[in-house]
Amino acid sequence: MENTRQKSENFFRTACYFESLLIVLAIFLGWITGIDPFEFLYFSERSVGYGLFATIPLFLVFLAMEHMSIAEIQNIRKLLLDTIAPYLYRHHWTDLLVLAAIAGVSEEILFRGVIQPWMENSWGMNAGLIGSSVLFGLVHAITPLYALLAMGVSIYLGLFLDYGGERNLLTPIVIHTAYDFLAFLAIMKTYRSSRVKADALKQDHTED
Repeated sequence: MENTRQKSENFFRTACYFESLLIVLAIFLGWITGIDPFEFLYFSERSVGYGLFATIPLFLVFLAMEHMSIAEIQNIRKLLLDTIAPYLYRHHWTDLLVLAAIAGVSEEILFRGVIQPWMENSWGMNAGLIGSSVLFGLVHAITPLYALLAMGVSIYLGLFLDYGGERNLLTPIVIHTAYDFLAFLAIMKTYRSSRVKADALKQDHTED
């Protein structure tokens, strides 16, 4: 029991440290390319509102995919339940929010704050959006379909970088953070439900 709890804590800390290091990478790449990763990051109530509103359709797609019987989608679902859920389900929702926020801030600063502008400067706006999204998909390529889905999400986030007529990194950060947090909660709920069912089944067999 203690060993499981320690593994859970180690996984959580490692995930937080790894995601945080992406900010360091963004600063380093920004120094090389001459791009300030934080140039278009500033607080705006409108951007927060856009971000929260734009999270809704993204999360609805996630929920819809939870109930799809397509084999590849079920493989992704099983992979998440087998690799992430066992290490996070013991954590409080506030821990999941912290992890989601770190991932949302760090990945958006890297991809939308540095990589997308750099590619836009080199290849143009549309090519920069597609190129940075392809790279985003590749680094999330736990399966080919997952990589494709991640690329689609990245395009969505990249489009909202300039939503409302002004570039603000806060909008995709809010979307990314809110989406990850809600996805974590949904995955944990499914995992806990499966554990309850498994424990009940085990008890029934024991009684028999």
